Amino acid sequence: MNSGEHFELDDLDRKLVAAFPGRVVRKDLVHKLKVGFSIPVYVLEYLLGKYCSTTDEKGVNEGLQLVKGAIAERVVRADQGELIKARLKRSGSMKIIDLVTVTFDEKDQGGKYWAHLATSGLDKVHIEEDFVEKYERVLTGGVWSNIELVYDENIVHGNVTRPFVIANMKPIQIASARMDEWIEARRQFTREEWVDILLRSIGYEPTHPDLTWRVKLLILLRLIPMVEKNYNLIELGPRETGKSFVYREISPYAILLSGGQGSVPDLFGWKNRKDKPGLVLKNDLVAFDEVAGSHFKNETNKQMFKGYMEQGSFSRGDDKGTLSAEAGIVFNGNIDGDVESIARTSHLFSPLPETIRNDTAFHDRWHAYLPGWEMLKLKPDHFTQHMGFVADYMAEIFHNGLRPLNYTDTYDEFFSFGNHVGQRDRKAVVRTVSGLMKLLHPDGTCSKEEMAEYVSTGLEMRRRVKEQLKRMNPIEFSRVNLSYLDKETGEEYIAECSEMGVTKLIPDGPLAPGDVFSIGWDPTLGRVMLFRIQVAAIPGSGRLRVVGLTSKALKESVQMAYNYLRLNCKKLGLEQDIGSYDLNIQVMSPGHAKEAEDMGVAFYVAILSAIVNKPLGGGLIILGEMTLHGILARVEYLGDRMRVAMDAGAKRVVIPTINAADFGNIPPELLDKIRVEFYSDPMQAAFKAISET
Repeated sequence: MNSGEHFELDDLDRKLVAAFPGRVVRKDLVHKLKVGFSIPVYVLEYLLGKYCSTTDEKGVNEGLQLVKGAIAERVVRADQGELIKARLKRSGSMKIIDLVTVTFDEKDQGGKYWAHLATSGLDKVHIEEDFVEKYERVLTGGVWSNIELVYDENIVHGNVTRPFVIANMKPIQIASARMDEWIEARRQFTREEWVDILLRSIGYEPTHPDLTWRVKLLILLRLIPMVEKNYNLIELGPRETGKSFVYREISPYAILLSGGQGSVPDLFGWKNRKDKPGLVLKNDLVAFDEVAGSHFKNETNKQMFKGYMEQGSFSRGDDKGTLSAEAGIVFNGNIDGDVESIARTSHLFSPLPETIRNDTAFHDRWHAYLPGWEMLKLKPDHFTQHMGFVADYMAEIFHNGLRPLNYTDTYDEFFSFGNHVGQRDRKAVVRTVSGLMKLLHPDGTCSKEEMAEYVSTGLEMRRRVKEQLKRMNPIEFSRVNLSYLDKETGEEYIAECSEMGVTKLIPDGPLAPGDVFSIGWDPTLGRVMLFRIQVAAIPGSGRLRVVGLTSKALKESVQMAYNYLRLNCKKLGLEQDIGSYDLNIQVMSPGHAKEAEDMGVAFYVAILSAIVNKPLGGGLIILGEMTLHGILARVEYLGDRMRVAMDAGAKRVVIPTINAADFGNIPPELLDKIRVEFYSDPMQAAFKAISET
């Protein structure tokens, strides 16, 4: 649709305009104007709401021309800084739209406020104290404003000419955003209508068939950090799914950091600098578009993140003492590869920097893991052309109206939590519930069925966190069946994560001869991983060829197993001459491991199986490392390996007898699902593996 086309209201548009006169805007107009201007959507929508908040096509077109004129005349491009200076000197004054931030220089005699204009790049701009007192946000995060600048070359400060002066400023913001009006008007809509209004307000078209109820709910979860204090959310998923848009464009109270931005001083303030308070003190949320590993190389810095994400407070070790803040932390990132395979064989924090990738204490602070792989790859027809709230109005409601509310106990009327829900889990789940209640039921009331959906969603988002922690430390985080109980009926409902219910990687039936599964240690990733070994034996001259994963440690393990088999073939009663075969050995990792250690016994069994042309039993994992003389090493991280085996679909695990004493520390749920068999030497391992075919 272009601005000249006739705009057709639907029933929801008409209902919204009637309930919120002057607070809504056509969202298709935003897309037209956004191209080419480096200003946030909420600034554009302020102008559109001022001039185009009508359903009359003629009025919209007239208002659109006024907005275009204001933008062309007053919005400055980043490369026009020097041009602005020249025009100011020539004309003496001009009006622009820019982001005004102010710092206070206490070293200047009597103290001095200086303004900085972000887009035009003007610095050391004089600003009256009255403006700073009237619009205090210029000191904490900056305010987009209509500004009247004047040029006075006679102003000298500290022996330096400082000619730029803000003569007048008027913030671009909604004059009022009353919570009582919001709540009362909300009652005119069904829940489904209200969800669609919120989605249109952030740019989506909810009537598109791709936007299922599940997708709608997941999109709304992105908004919870804006309405719920200290809410920590992580979303990893494919590119082009709109992960960062809401944090960059729709609210002046959110900040999105990219790449290497966001050092500890940036987030928590500079030591001994009261004029540098830190982003968590100035915003409702701090979102990271890409998480840089450099932020966490220093252990002290990482501990500060952990402490803040847990307690909402921090100390920089200076005279400011311990400070409290309410900003949530949001991580957005990309995840490559098949999510279901990663979920089975590794964990879903693996795309994060190595410094925090396997840090269970860090990840236990997440209130929710949003499954970004379920989000839409955005296409043009996913964007709405209908009415939605002016972004700045909605941002003010979120910040001043919804954020102070507390609905963390609303679930208690209907439900209680199961015994796997720990204190940290409960804290996470009730905050998700509270956030959804604020967004969808700002008066704090909903039906039992609706509350069940919100509690289930909160449990699922938290369980996704716990499932990854379990993969890193299966003993400490074994209780992952998060559930809620209906107080009326006593029924228990366990939350599930869809990516966990996938096809088993290890078939129940026998595989081809030479096909073996094992679990080895990958030192590059710092965890155990599932591996599949496939050996093909063909007539030849005794050559050994390894493909797939080919690390030095892996090749040494293969060679050790092969040499042991050649030395002991007579004890096995083999009629075949092993030296008359060429062996092609392929090592694969469903979880994209980079290296493998301690799988010598599995290689031994795979080679023997290929040479005698007999398959192994189904659902089998072989664990263990061996020396050239067949001496077995104790299997480390046995609990972790058992967990990976169970999740991959194993029914049997063959383990060295030396590990028998370790089974007192294995969770009963693992032993209930996997049959464990012991072997005292490699030949016995092969006998147990091949005998049940």
